Formats: sequence, C-alpha cells, structure tokens
Amino acid sequence: MEVFQNVFLPVILYIVAIILLIVLIVVAIRLLKILDKVDKLVDNIDDKVNTFNTAFDVIKRASDGISSITDNFVFAATTAISKIFGKFKGKYDEEENYE
Repeated sequence: MEVFQNVFLPVILYIVAIILLIVLIVVAIRLLKILDKVDKLVDNIDDKVNTFNTAFDVIKRASDGISSITDNFVFAATTAISKIFGKFKGKYDEEENYE
C-alpha cells in the first residue's frame, strides 16, 4: 500500500494535472477565437450604426426648423391676441373710471 501511495498516486496526479493543463490551454485558445469573432461583429455593428448618423442629423435639423417656425407662430399669435384684449381692457378700465 505504501508503494502505491508513494509511486502511483503522484504519477496519477501529475498525469491528471497535465491533462487539465492541456484542456485549459485548448479552452483558452477557443475563447480567444470567440472573442476575435465578437470583436469583428461589434465593429461591423458600429459601422452600420454610424451610417445612420447623417439621417439622424437631417431629422434633428428638420425638427429644429419646425420647432422654430412653430415658436414664431405661437409668439405672433399670442402677441396679436394680447394686443386685441389689451385694447378692450383699456376701454373697460376707462369707462369704469369715469363712472
């Protein structure tokens, strides 16, 4: 039994350790290949997303222009309405003051 523990167990443990080391090296190489593929995929997706930047810029400029026109229209309308009601308010205030 002592011979088995002193000779065969260390040999078996060394063989298992070598096999485990080889398996880990193979797994690491496969993981590196997978990471390279993922990197290429991410670069491809990034390139495709960047092609939409010009379209998004056009949409942004169009929405800014529409917003500016709408703001000007609302400002003009509120100014006109306030002038109309401002004239009526002035007439009513003057009539109340004379009575």
